Amino acid sequence: MLRLKGAATPITSALLVLNGLIWLGQISPLGYLFTNQFFFAPIFAPFEPWRMLTSGFVHDWSGPWHILLNSYAIWIFGRQLEPMLGALRFLLLYLTSIIGGSVAVLWLSDPAVPVVGASGALFGLMGAYFIILRSLGGNPSQIFALIAINFSMGFFVSGISWEGHLGGLITGLLVALVYASNRKPGFSTQRAIGLVLIWVGLAAATLLKVDQWI
Repeated sequence: MLRLKGAATPITSALLVLNGLIWLGQISPLGYLFTNQFFFAPIFAPFEPWRMLTSGFVHDWSGPWHILLNSYAIWIFGRQLEPMLGALRFLLLYLTSIIGGSVAVLWLSDPAVPVVGASGALFGLMGAYFIILRSLGGNPSQIFALIAINFSMGFFVSGISWEGHLGGLITGLLVALVYASNRKPGFSTQRAIGLVLIWVGLAAATLLKVDQWI
């Protein structure tokens, strides 16, 4: 991976702190106020759609391994991507990947099964890193292997939402393609239009699925 010593990563740090504080809230005596209000299951989409985003900030409350592994991976990829993309574009990538993961869960998983965790965002970061590394002329074979190994675990380890991983990955790839289409700093009209189209697509996919239920 690229080494960017001393690069500032305020958004990555803030996201990790936020995830950690919410997890501490989850394991507190009032933990149900966090977990029950933030997790996502497809059946909630028609009435509480904000859960499609908030679910990316809660984790398994029965032990620390889920949040520790996710946090470590987000820290690794955040240190690489945030300095390259800038704080705002990195944050949009992260949040959009969470939504993309939830949309895939909405379409592909059991409507009554709840999901939690930042894995959709993490797979979005990995997908984005793959695209950006290729666009810069780097060798993406290692990150491709890492994505393949981690994604395959969803089919062999119980309790892992491969649907959320898939949705986050595809969304991260799409966002990174939009970013890589124009390397000028900031937000160009082309980038803005591309991101809006992605958000419209995610909203349309959500509404279409919900409409099938109503």
